Amino acid sequence: MSDCRLWKLSHDLAERAEPWVGSTEVHSYPPTSPVNYNPTLFPPNVGYPGPTPTGAEPALLATAPAYPFSSGGQGLLVVPDEFSDNDFDLLKKWGNLSPWYSNPVGTFGVETGQGTPEGCTITGLHLLHRHGARYPTGGSSLTSPAAFAGRLHKTGGNWTTTEKLAFLNDWTFKLGEEVLTPFGRHQLLDLGVSTRLKYGHLLKNFTETNTLPVFRTESQNRMLASALNFAIGFFGYPFDGQYQQSILIESGGFNNSLAPYLTCPNSQHPKRGGRNAWFVTQWVNRYLQPALERINSLISGYEFAITDIYAMQNLCAYETVSLGYSSFCPLFTKEEWDGFDYSLDLVFWYTSGFGSPVGRAQGIGYVQELVARLTKIPIQTHNSTTNSTLDNNPITFPLDGRALYVDATHEVTVMNVLTALNLSTLAASGPLPYDHIPKERSFIVHEIAPFATNVQFQLLSCASTPGDQIRVIVNDAPVPLSPLKYCPEETKYGLCSVDGFVSSLKEIIQETDFAWGCHGDYNLPDGDAWQTVDGTPPPKPGNFSL
Repeated sequence: MSDCRLWKLSHDLAERAEPWVGSTEVHSYPPTSPVNYNPTLFPPNVGYPGPTPTGAEPALLATAPAYPFSSGGQGLLVVPDEFSDNDFDLLKKWGNLSPWYSNPVGTFGVETGQGTPEGCTITGLHLLHRHGARYPTGGSSLTSPAAFAGRLHKTGGNWTTTEKLAFLNDWTFKLGEEVLTPFGRHQLLDLGVSTRLKYGHLLKNFTETNTLPVFRTESQNRMLASALNFAIGFFGYPFDGQYQQSILIESGGFNNSLAPYLTCPNSQHPKRGGRNAWFVTQWVNRYLQPALERINSLISGYEFAITDIYAMQNLCAYETVSLGYSSFCPLFTKEEWDGFDYSLDLVFWYTSGFGSPVGRAQGIGYVQELVARLTKIPIQTHNSTTNSTLDNNPITFPLDGRALYVDATHEVTVMNVLTALNLSTLAASGPLPYDHIPKERSFIVHEIAPFATNVQFQLLSCASTPGDQIRVIVNDAPVPLSPLKYCPEETKYGLCSVDGFVSSLKEIIQETDFAWGCHGDYNLPDGDAWQTVDGTPPPKPGNFSL
């Protein structure tokens, strides 16, 4: 389920091995050799463009009396009628599979929203965003939609269903693998447009310095497609000559701060970064028992396992963001959707966030790059996931005071970075229990890392405050920076001086042992006998060396 397949819930939930199957219904588009293809008759430009003068760049956050609010997938995606009331939004019950939406003011404890604080001017933006909605990732997880389809396919259809499950008699598996869905493409196009409306005035910096922005992404198909869709939204078509796109290789053997798990072996170790399976297994076996009994009563000739039921919840989310609607959604109650949402909180708390022993180590590379950009000083020691070849090149990694940086990444990396930044307000309710949903919890994945999630590091100049200021805004809601050592207890706007922010991060960098966190030989027990709330591993023994 996560982009990087860092957890193996199926191995704990499943009682038997089952086959995997790809989509049972495939519509291969475009055709390989269309008979009417004749590009000479359809030139991309015939001249006669008409008037083309441009206007002033927008700065919506500084000029508007109110601010734009993204409502997620509403208006494009369809949910069952029973989940369309104002008190329950099904699209916000899918953890990292939810569409991104604007968090309400005060979500993380700051009293005001994303707009420019009184007396301040926005001078820069560092934007970190996730790719858009995608088809399921590949692999052998038995709770995946493909594995569920494979189990049904193996039976040869020797079963019958009734009532809400009757649709399964004619159901075919239509999902692809890993690439963006149509809705996912829309999300990044929309995010690009939104960012241009809010921060377009920052482009004046590049005209004045005769330079172009450099945006970064990774080589995976969905990552590059997300970056290009963002660029179309931000710059318009054609975007050639308006920016430069840096593509970091996402594969084993390449340092990449936006895909840090590839140089962190402990991220997939079941007793280290992958220890979430135990917690999720306990919770899934608890909250889905009523659904298991209820749904099994609607089928004869086949008995669903708990893995099937959890896969059906996955299918609801994936089919909705891929196909627009899913008949699997009405099979579950509101309480069971709350349970599914919380299961994904457990996944990311223990694999990528504040409860993971590799959370901080994996995010520290991006933090090092952020400090380099803010101070205009190159990284001196490459001892984490940073790529010295790219980061030491002023063309591919400019440090000359550019006003705008945009980096595309995965949700696990967003979690890593927020953990490495020590934004512990997001972790105030941890560690997360496996036997109930806490009434008051601050770590909620659908608020922090849904599809197309975005973190804005907003730079400001304020008349009443000396020195440059910074805010961290997660899906349009500022996060308090007071957990950082040299940032004040300021909850009206969430402001901190850039000097204080940087000094805090430099201490965090010094305290983070990437080698021990990602390569150390430590084993953690199943269960809650050992916990962390700051993303760090157990203490390193004196004789450890890499």
